[in-house]
Amino acid sequence: MDEKNKVLKLLRLSECLFLILSECSHMPYVVCDPHTYDDQVLLFSREEDAVKESDRLKEGGEPVRVIKLTNAMLLPFYTTLFTMGVNCLSVNPGVEGGMQIQLHELVTRPAREQLPKGQIRIENPELHLTALYFVQAYRKSTGTKMTEELQELNEEMMAHFQRGRYIVAVQRGQGVPVLRQKDGQTYQPVFTDFQEFQKFNKDQKYQTAVVEADKIPKMLMPETAGVAINPLGVNVLLNIQRKKV
Repeated sequence: MDEKNKVLKLLRLSECLFLILSECSHMPYVVCDPHTYDDQVLLFSREEDAVKESDRLKEGGEPVRVIKLTNAMLLPFYTTLFTMGVNCLSVNPGVEGGMQIQLHELVTRPAREQLPKGQIRIENPELHLTALYFVQAYRKSTGTKMTEELQELNEEMMAHFQRGRYIVAVQRGQGVPVLRQKDGQTYQPVFTDFQEFQKFNKDQKYQTAVVEADKIPKMLMPETAGVAINPLGVNVLLNIQRKKV
């Protein structure tokens, strides 16, 4: 068995793996490989190696921690990487035998046109990925100054947002929920994909509506300042002015 097949088997059959999680996004820590430009997450087969990498990142100013993924969690986890815009897994980086595995080598998804009749796939991987990079960079700083890099990420995020379509939570008889922030402002939750909506809908109180980005300003409640993208994930607040219908 060649080395790549060994790593693929490890990813599929391990009793558990260890993932580096970002404390800024409460999502997997993502990094762009400077040589291949792969957007990747960091996975380890041994907890001590994961902790060592976590400590190294912390020393560099990255707020991260290690979480354990049991075997039953692995396939759902790999599937969510598609919705996050992640295309690669860095397995045991910095450890002998470490390797980068492309996500499509590990998990095969049906193409959109192959989905069952009536089933649609709502995903916004470019927006989700840019939001992950933005919050990792913005929230690790004690200040709130928008650097040139952050400004570029913010502009890219807005451009991706304007091209997408999203899931909106709707409660029968009560309309669209709003989320109040510490400063008193309210935002309407908007979800990039069904997995993010499910985090919000654990009690099964809400139904879904699919809304194009250009329709969102028209559906905002009068008192809201904008939208909260994936409030139980990256929780990016976008200030959007309400438009009259």
